[in-house]
Amino acid sequence: MKLFDVYPLQDVVIEKGEGCYVWDDKGQKYLDFYGGHAVISIGHSHPYWKKFITDQLDKIAFYSNSVKLPVQQKLAETFGRVSGKNDYQLFLINSGAEANENALKLASFHTGRKKIVSFSKSFHGRTSLAVAVTDNPKLRARVNENENIISLPFNDREKFEKVMKEQGNEIAAVIIEAIQGVGGIRVADSGFLKLIRNLCDVHGTVMIADEVQCGYGRTGKFFASDHAGVDADIYSMAKGIGNGFPLAAIAIHPKIKAKYSMLGTTFGGNPLACAAAIAVLEVMENEKLMKNAEETGNYLLEKLSQNHVIKNVRGKGLMIGFDVPGEIKDLRKNLLFKHHIFTGSASPDVVRLLPPLCISKEQADVLLNAIQLETSPLKQKEIEKLSVGK
Repeated sequence: MKLFDVYPLQDVVIEKGEGCYVWDDKGQKYLDFYGGHAVISIGHSHPYWKKFITDQLDKIAFYSNSVKLPVQQKLAETFGRVSGKNDYQLFLINSGAEANENALKLASFHTGRKKIVSFSKSFHGRTSLAVAVTDNPKLRARVNENENIISLPFNDREKFEKVMKEQGNEIAAVIIEAIQGVGGIRVADSGFLKLIRNLCDVHGTVMIADEVQCGYGRTGKFFASDHAGVDADIYSMAKGIGNGFPLAAIAIHPKIKAKYSMLGTTFGGNPLACAAAIAVLEVMENEKLMKNAEETGNYLLEKLSQNHVIKNVRGKGLMIGFDVPGEIKDLRKNLLFKHHIFTGSASPDVVRLLPPLCISKEQADVLLNAIQLETSPLKQKEIEKLSVGK
């Protein structure tokens, strides 16, 4: 049997990971500035994380949500403390798409409405409702088409105000990424997020912060939307929550009431996944990884902005993007195969940096020096042209 061929693959076979590095089947070491789509939050194969999972495995790996599972409650308490959302409620599932699917469904249950506002270049997942609010028609099958979705330009206050004025009392939810990942590391204006919060309050609409990629400490605060000083009604999380162990969650404001059977999952919140997630939160606390994300991220943003070949450096913390002009279109490939550094892309001309939150300034310098080497010949040509012009 063959694998279903839906992923364009790099010709690299990864066999081992430790900290901010991975090794291929030939023993070549790579610096990981992508973390497998922002999944590796505390570093590959962190010893505390491994022990926590192993200890849980020695007890029980799985039982269903038909019984009390104390490890779930411990995760909820730890999450509340680290995130600062102690009064919220936690629902555990398996993936980011499921998190957004359940968040949107819950908003509709709560409001009794069916319209949803999402934004241009958004990505919220591939399940039915999550992909319907994703701004990429190529990902939607006919069965995913949904006439209740209102798609608006990202950061456009005027158009958002107009829609809320005309249809606000029919809108169940507004879903937004404070920093769009797949959309190219586009940062939502703080004023725009505050406007969403305000108008959702006015119209009784649920504000959903999709923090699947931009959350969990990546920007230097627990949630990226925290930078704007707003509280969402529902936060969706996945990616870094388990450091590679499949798990996702939504954090739900106490005004939204639970009823039996309104949501459900078989594998979500299983003991092994919860153990992995508790370990992640405790490592984040003990190793002050959010502070490191802020400091190392600011360092990277400053140094990258000084490079005059790459363009439009943007982001927060360790969620960084920049544009790659055509002259250096092979930058990502060269970083991987010449310098052995993994990076990500949002499109052929955008590089994404989403390293583990434990990445150091010394490791950042390795990336910066590699980018400098790849762009300096081009800069030299520009200098020569200017000299000839004189």
